[in-house]
Amino acid sequence: MKKIGFIGAGNMATAIIKGLMAQNDGKADFINVFDVSEEKCAAMKNMGTNVMTSADEIAKNSSIVVLAVKPQNYPEVLESLKNSITTAKTVVSIAAGISIAYVRKGLECDCPVVRVMPNTPLLLKKGATALCPSDNISEDDKKIVYNMFAGSGICEYIDESHMNEIIAVNGSSPAYIYLFAKAMADYAVNCGIDYNKAMNLVCATLEGSAAMLRESGEPVETLIDRVCSKGGTTIAAMDKLKEHGFYEAVLDGMDACTKRAEELGK
Repeated sequence: MKKIGFIGAGNMATAIIKGLMAQNDGKADFINVFDVSEEKCAAMKNMGTNVMTSADEIAKNSSIVVLAVKPQNYPEVLESLKNSITTAKTVVSIAAGISIAYVRKGLECDCPVVRVMPNTPLLLKKGATALCPSDNISEDDKKIVYNMFAGSGICEYIDESHMNEIIAVNGSSPAYIYLFAKAMADYAVNCGIDYNKAMNLVCATLEGSAAMLRESGEPVETLIDRVCSKGGTTIAAMDKLKEHGFYEAVLDGMDACTKRAEELGK
């Protein structure tokens, strides 16, 4: 088993680590972790991982190094790793907007890099992850990184030219869906319906709608038409959503997400 090191032990790193452990009968002895937070390090130690004292120590003792820090912290983290990352190691970046070229430039090393965009439902093994490996990665490491995320959801390989755009599709999109669900549940509460009962129905509807999108084989437009009877209640709702520019607002929001990713990568 290759050693996998994590620099950063936040929610996303924790979800990935738990997924790795689940795939390996609960074992964690192949996982190295460092975080500036003593509290997070203590939690990682309790899980059975090898807690180390610096990012440099992680890099020296790991074959695959996962950068689980915020985009704003990348310059200092990459600087600290320059003397310990070699072309024999694979670096995994899960930060929005950070390109393969950015990582290599910061490390001053042409090492294999996998750019990854996961999302928070990974915490429940319901993740949706986009991956883009560099051309010089070994098949072995490529498979290990893929399985690292596939064990907690679905994965799709995406060309790097679209990795900023894909953030709006799967990385940030849970927030839009939560807002939509909140609006639906809040409306129910305003009408005198119990919040928990309403949210339970909303969640089941979202799950069922996703299953229809994936399994029915029908185009989205057809599925919409099947719910919208002429002169009925759904058409009335859809007309009001169109009046408020619902579809266009989603597109504008996703575009803003992509532009921010581009800014973070500069």
